[in-house]
Amino acid sequence: MFDIWLPLLGGLVLLILGGEFLVRGAVRVAERFGVSPLVIGLTLVGFGTSAPELVTSVRAALAGAPGIAYGNITGSNIANILLIAGLSALIAPIAVQSAALRRDGGVMLAATAVFALLAATVPVTRAAGLAFVLALAAYVWFAIRQERVTVADHGALFDKAAALEGVDPAIAPASAVRLPLWRPLATALGGLALVVAGGGLLVDGAVELARMMQVSETVIGLTIVAVGTSAPELATSVAAALRRQGEMAFGNIIGSNIYNLLGIGGATALIAPSEVPERIAGFDNPLMLLVTVAFLGLAWTGLRVSRREGAVLLAGYGAYVWWLWPA
Repeated sequence: MFDIWLPLLGGLVLLILGGEFLVRGAVRVAERFGVSPLVIGLTLVGFGTSAPELVTSVRAALAGAPGIAYGNITGSNIANILLIAGLSALIAPIAVQSAALRRDGGVMLAATAVFALLAATVPVTRAAGLAFVLALAAYVWFAIRQERVTVADHGALFDKAAALEGVDPAIAPASAVRLPLWRPLATALGGLALVVAGGGLLVDGAVELARMMQVSETVIGLTIVAVGTSAPELATSVAAALRRQGEMAFGNIIGSNIYNLLGIGGATALIAPSEVPERIAGFDNPLMLLVTVAFLGLAWTGLRVSRREGAVLLAGYGAYVWWLWPA
């Protein structure tokens, strides 16, 4: 038992710490090369909390464990909405900006629907993965253009970066600080090494845990791995809710789900294409789509997610996990 839980928990710790160091170093390196704070925030900082999911899904796909690879993506999105949004709304009602809801919520819904449809009908090939990655690049480019023009009503990617910077101010761009280039470069490379090592440990531990508990790798990917790799999103959204910055919590969830589907799903298919397990394609992906529609519907009612609605979301996640795990 100890031999299984140690790599599992150790992998999660390395993933989270490595992701933080990777982003810190990458932000400082980008500053030294004259990249604007806005672009840094919407790309490097925005990607920061998705690093654990990315490495874990790619490593799992390369290891021949598609249940963990795609279960991590789908499970993380379900957890982001039901668990993280539910808990955040329970702490403080989540305010929603109408423009961000229309623009970014629509992108999340479209990405979820396309991902679910593809997974249910055809193998996710490298061509599909490339299309997803290009779609994410186009979305980020559009978001940067919008932020430069409209400063009063921020989008999901801006709020996601702001939420992460609120938890760890050291991640925020700070152009006045001029460190030798080798220091942030070493920090970024060290963080990358930790993320890669953590992803390997997590996948190995998850596979062994599935064998020991005699449950499918898919169930482990949808629950333990998905919640574990979503820990940065949980921390940033809860912190934003505690600061009564509900719009940041909302943007963090929307942005994370878009990154998971287009970025992580696309990169996983591009590097190690495989067929999405029938269980995920037939049940969990349609559930993810249903949960996404319900969440956006709640957000439209008064442009907020109330505490009562947050409690319903949390209860929904409890019911989902209870249904997944065998008695």
